[in-house]
Amino acid sequence: MKEAWLFAAQRLSAMVLAPLVLLHLGTVLYAVRGGLSADEILSRTEGSLFWGAVYGLFVLAAAVHAPIGLRAVLSEWCRWRGAGLDIAMGLFGLLLLALGLRAVMAVL
Repeated sequence: MKEAWLFAAQRLSAMVLAPLVLLHLGTVLYAVRGGLSADEILSRTEGSLFWGAVYGLFVLAAAVHAPIGLRAVLSEWCRWRGAGLDIAMGLFGLLLLALGLRAVMAVL
């Protein structure tokens, strides 16, 4: 049952991540082609609730998606299974979430 939930969570997080990655890349390409530096881009997005929400959702989806995928890889390649792997991946997901939200808050 746990594997089915993890499968669904990873697929749903991928469905959220895909358009956000495209939006991010498109925005960066547009801004850079327009001659904007990273500092200029950040100054324009500072205080924007829209961009804060976009990148907050991006971070949340990545924090769900990445540990589930890494769990599968470690399980297959290293034969690491059980509660230890689940705890490690849970902590990894929380670390990604904390660091990502910290970055989002720094931009807001």
